[in-house]
Amino acid sequence: MESGSSSCSEQYRNWLELPRDVTASILQRLGAIEILTSAQHVCKLWYNLCKDPSMWRTIKMYNLDYLGDLEKMCRNAVDRSSGQLRDINLEYFVTDDLLNYIANSSSQLRRVRLVSCNDISDGGLSEAAAKLPLLEELELSLCSLSKEPLVAVGRCCPLLKSLKLNHRGYRRPYIVVYDEEVLAIAENMPELRHLQLFGNTLTNDGLLAILDGCPHLESLDLRKCYNVTLSGNLGRRCTEGIKELRLPNDSTDDYELNSEMSDFESVDEDYPSDYDDFTNYHEYYESSVTSESSNDGFTLDGDFYY
Repeated sequence: MESGSSSCSEQYRNWLELPRDVTASILQRLGAIEILTSAQHVCKLWYNLCKDPSMWRTIKMYNLDYLGDLEKMCRNAVDRSSGQLRDINLEYFVTDDLLNYIANSSSQLRRVRLVSCNDISDGGLSEAAAKLPLLEELELSLCSLSKEPLVAVGRCCPLLKSLKLNHRGYRRPYIVVYDEEVLAIAENMPELRHLQLFGNTLTNDGLLAILDGCPHLESLDLRKCYNVTLSGNLGRRCTEGIKELRLPNDSTDDYELNSEMSDFESVDEDYPSDYDDFTNYHEYYESSVTSESSNDGFTLDGDFYY
């Protein structure tokens, strides 16, 4: 019996006997919601570890199943960091007030990731950027923002090296093109090394501005950017000057957001009133181009203009 009992105790070790640094390492693999709602309540040791500012240098919150006050919980997590926060990753629930609370409390922030945060305004992001001089990486995916906060980020965050500005992708080019975002990037972020523009409506002019304004680019992601034509001198500049180049039709298998949903959605106002469906797109667009004296620079490749 003793032998069996000894074997059983060896098989089921007491987690409280783990070294403190090992326990802390395990807890850090949880998200902020899991720590604040569950892990910190397990025992006094875990509670004390979960209060340590070093546990909150990275904050991740994107649990849509949690029905509590995420903004209040996020403020709690930021407070626990005691100014040591370096990396924050938030989805859906961020407001101007919360973003500026984070910026006011976390001047050491190096990385900010915001996804589907449509309650953030241009002014709110611009105000926060002014308080983050050490920011090196920024992601703004599926957020409703204009060029103004990009200008502010470029001017206030001189150390910025990586920017992800991702939109919904479409399976066809936009009739309406828009270069304002990329022009703001090109004119205000000269030190960028990595740029992701998934589903952007930039044109060849916008891409040329990026290449001229961001001469240190090492990686450029243009997946689902169907309004650019990577041929001729522009194509050569991209392939020869950029180490890691993702093309409009490249696979989205490693894209961390929901590319399948965005790939097949469309917005009616992006297309002319006499446009019916995708099967008629090539016929419509070819007739439109033929009726104009200028050449818009689009070429037909397989099923897409790009």
